Amino acid sequence: MLFNTLDFVVFFIFIIVILISIKNRKFQHSFLLAASYFFFYYSSGYLILLLIFSTFLDFYAGKKIWECKDNPTKKKIILITSLAGNLGLLGFYKYADFAILQFNLFGEYFDLSNQIPFLNLALPIGISFYTFQTISYTIDVYRGNLEPSKSIKEFSLFVAFFPQLVAGPILRASHFLPQLREKIEQFSSKSRLNLISINSWNLKLGISIMALGFLKKMFFADNISPFVDQVFSNPMGLESASIILGTIGFGIQIYADFSGYSDIAIGAAIILGFKIPRNFNKPYFASSPRDFWQRWHISLSTWLRDYLYIPLGGNKISKSRTFLNLIIVMLLGGLWHGASWNFVIWGLLHGVYLSIHRIVQKYLPEVSNNKFFKSKFGIFLSILVTQYFVFFAWIPFRVRDFDFMIYSMEKYVFFDFIFQETADIVLTNKISIFLMAVFILFNYLSYRSKNFYERIAKMHLFYWGLMLFSIMISILILYDGHPENFIYFKF
Repeated sequence: MLFNTLDFVVFFIFIIVILISIKNRKFQHSFLLAASYFFFYYSSGYLILLLIFSTFLDFYAGKKIWECKDNPTKKKIILITSLAGNLGLLGFYKYADFAILQFNLFGEYFDLSNQIPFLNLALPIGISFYTFQTISYTIDVYRGNLEPSKSIKEFSLFVAFFPQLVAGPILRASHFLPQLREKIEQFSSKSRLNLISINSWNLKLGISIMALGFLKKMFFADNISPFVDQVFSNPMGLESASIILGTIGFGIQIYADFSGYSDIAIGAAIILGFKIPRNFNKPYFASSPRDFWQRWHISLSTWLRDYLYIPLGGNKISKSRTFLNLIIVMLLGGLWHGASWNFVIWGLLHGVYLSIHRIVQKYLPEVSNNKFFKSKFGIFLSILVTQYFVFFAWIPFRVRDFDFMIYSMEKYVFFDFIFQETADIVLTNKISIFLMAVFILFNYLSYRSKNFYERIAKMHLFYWGLMLFSIMISILILYDGHPENFIYFKF
């Protein structure tokens, strides 16, 4: 079920009405779990069984790990079983055909006649997200940082909570489970006055965040997409300016698309009485590669840090091993996005960026601590350089064909100072180019404004309603009646 459809709007309003009508906490949890399973089944059918499998596997693994916490060997065996089950599930459905393709190419190289047939498995929606959620839960229990859930219903709702189920943010049990154990104030308050007060704020803030998410996705991302597709469907022969414009367009598209989904998820959760972590914090104003990954897809980058980078040794071992760890983590982070070498290249580039940044910090402190880079112009220059490389890495992320990718990357780096065809492309894509410019302005205003969403939610009711109406009209003016998938549904 796509967020950007009438089906979801009806579904979500129905949930709110039921929860407001029946204030029993146990019923609310059971109803939210049933609604979450329906939400997933609506889009994925029988593949919901994989979600249920991961849920039961890690619920009981967590219990068994806790029960034998004085037996390190048994604990480790149970943890390995849990990891094998989750990663095996993820690997089989997401990477089996990719692995078969590599074996077949290897066989062709050595003139082997037999080819392994492809399995052509359907990629379960959200599998990359919910397996990471359950893995983090089991590891936290293993480390002794989290007491296991005693209720399968409670744990199931943590795994299947529908606002973020399909494309994150990736939840941590330590953050979400305590919320389930507390009273949901807006639905359970004994004071009618308090109930209305809390409801109105949560409703207004949640709707504000959701509205901006819909604006990002349906007004910006979906209407910039045709221009990006035109540039990268066959970029051979295009000028550098066209490639750079297309790259900027895709950078805006993927940010508006993915952060739009996260906004809708976060806003919906707030309305339902839950807090889920922010996933983006103005990433295109990052002033270093490290800063970028503290702002982009935060739930994934912190997951990779806590459950992969630190266990590998992080930066607490030799310098060369630190750089290797960064490369490994980002390579796997790239592969997490999809079974394709272009994602591996994207991850490798970011691993190299992070390693170079650490080398500069470690061995050239006179450069990294220079007063110039703390001045306004220095910060501006740092942002510009960082984003140049961030957007360069978007090319392999977007362009699957290897020849097209190499050509686009060459044109991005070696500017040819030709603008004839670019002028024609701009004229035929006036709306997309205009929306790119508007989004840059919109992004800058949100960067300059602290507590952007809260400030919108605090607007006078008349002006707030006018803003929502303007967002709706803006979307409808360019909407063609066919809702577009979110980009991260593929991952």
